[in-house]
Amino acid sequence: MPVLRNIKLTISYDGSDFRGWQYQQGCRTVQGVLEDALGKIMPHYSGLVSAGRTDSGVHALGQVVNFFTRSSMDTGVIKKALNSVLPGDVYVRSAEDVELGFHARFMAKSKTYVYIIDTTQDISPFVRKYALQVSYRLDIRGMEAAAQELEGEHDFSSFMGSGSSVKTVQRKVFLSRMFVKGGRIYYIIQGNGFLRHMVRNIVGTLILVGREKIDPAEIVEILNAKDRKKAGPTAPSQGLYLVGVNY
Repeated sequence: MPVLRNIKLTISYDGSDFRGWQYQQGCRTVQGVLEDALGKIMPHYSGLVSAGRTDSGVHALGQVVNFFTRSSMDTGVIKKALNSVLPGDVYVRSAEDVELGFHARFMAKSKTYVYIIDTTQDISPFVRKYALQVSYRLDIRGMEAAAQELEGEHDFSSFMGSGSSVKTVQRKVFLSRMFVKGGRIYYIIQGNGFLRHMVRNIVGTLILVGREKIDPAEIVEILNAKDRKKAGPTAPSQGLYLVGVNY
């Protein structure tokens, strides 16, 4: 019998036309498209899992997945074969053999997300799927000050979306910063894990800071309140990117 292998893929995708990562019957999902492609290039595979379940409209530059197979196909051939049958909005960046015990989700030490806010005042139909376009002025210094307060280990339940069934709401954020380039605000957050809609809820709150509707120092009070109603609205999905996963 051929040797069992564990294959790790790093993939990018444009989330605009997907109902998120996770398979849903009757819906176009990234997992569904990838499973269809795998079924076309190899007879048997199992256990496809991802590092994170991105929501509808969320993009990925460095999503990581793994699956098991007894195929003897070279990893370079796997990458090339998958890209030949995948649609244009999904691309396999790399394929490699890893230890059988590797698990894309449970072994991840941190994930990095970026959220893009376009403040150029030039509303464009070509940007609308890839950034949040705003026509109002934002106080970047205030947003940056508030963002830095989120670094460290905290109870992030104030930023957790409804419908979550996690056992713990404690998360450690290693980096929470903002920078501006070419009229766009980039919010970067890296942490050991994220609650449902956590990044988008943080961004929605930071935008309120930027619009001077709440003071930057209030972000600590919002954290300590452990109450979703105290935080800002959920930012739209199209500005969010899963940049990478560290192991």
